[in-house]
Amino acid sequence: MTQVEAPAWTPMSAEEREAFDRDGYIVVPSVLSESEIEAGRAAILGYYEKCEAEGKLSATGALHQLSPIAHLPELAFLIDHPKAFKYIWSLLGWNLHIYHSHIDVHPQLHEQQKEWWHWHQDGGRQNREIETDPRPMLSVKLAYWFSDVSETGRGNFTVLPGSHKTNWLPGPKSRGLPFPQPEGATQITANAGDLVVFDRRIWHARSDNYSDITRVGAFFGYTPRWIAMRDENADLPNTPAWAELNEVQKQLLGGFGDGDGDHQWGHYPETTPLYGALKERGLLDSSIPALIP
Repeated sequence: MTQVEAPAWTPMSAEEREAFDRDGYIVVPSVLSESEIEAGRAAILGYYEKCEAEGKLSATGALHQLSPIAHLPELAFLIDHPKAFKYIWSLLGWNLHIYHSHIDVHPQLHEQQKEWWHWHQDGGRQNREIETDPRPMLSVKLAYWFSDVSETGRGNFTVLPGSHKTNWLPGPKSRGLPFPQPEGATQITANAGDLVVFDRRIWHARSDNYSDITRVGAFFGYTPRWIAMRDENADLPNTPAWAELNEVQKQLLGGFGDGDGDHQWGHYPETTPLYGALKERGLLDSSIPALIP
C-alpha cells in the first residue's frame, strides 16, 4: 500500500477559508507527489482495464466506480493525505467519515454529445428534504486529478462559482434532458496532482471530453458520522488490506462504533481516532464549533 511522507498537520489558512466560503470551492496545486500521481493513476487505470475486459464500462467506454477503496485499497493513502485532509477536518471537525466516493475514467468522445443537463448538488434527497434556505453544507468533497485537465474540453469539473448558497437552479423538468448550460458555468483547469476542494452544495457537472487525453480522477466526500454512508465498505474489515490501514483511515471507512449510534453521534471523542490525532497535535481549535469536543 502506498505510504505518504507525513508533513506536519496544519489547518487551512484564513485566506483559503474565505475563498471557500465565497466561491464554494478552492483549487490547491501540487498536492500529490510524482510518485503518488504515478501510483494512483496506475491503480485506477489497471482497474479500468479489468472492467473493460469484463464488459463493465459505459456505452462511451467510461468508468464510474463507487466505493473505490473497497475495490482498490491501495488508494487509501488519498483519504487522509495530510496536504488534502486538512481541508476536511478544518471545515467539518473530527466526527466524520467518507459517505460517498468514486473513481472516474473518461476517454475521448468521438461524436458530439447533446447538451444533456447534468447539473446537480451532491447529497441526493438532502436537497429536497431539508427546508432551510440556503441548505447547510453537511459535506465537503476532495477531487484528486491524475490526468492533465489544464485546458478546457478535457472532461473538466465544471461549476457555478458562488452557487453553493443557492438552493435551486433553473433547468429542465428532469435531469438527462437537453437544456442550455447555465450562465457563468466555469470549467476548472488543473494539472495532474492538483486537488479541488468543494462544498457539496455547489452546482456542478462534468463537461464532455473531446481531447485525446483520458480523464482520470478520484473523488471522496466527507460528512458527519451521524449521516449514513452510501459507500459499501462492510466487507473491508474482513480483508487483509484492513490491517494495513491506520486508525484514522479505519474511522473514515466506517470502522468505528459499537452499533448503538452514540459513537457516530460523537458522544465518545476520546475513542474517536481523528479526535485523538488532532488533540495530540494541539489542533482542536475552540473557535471552530466542529472541532470542540
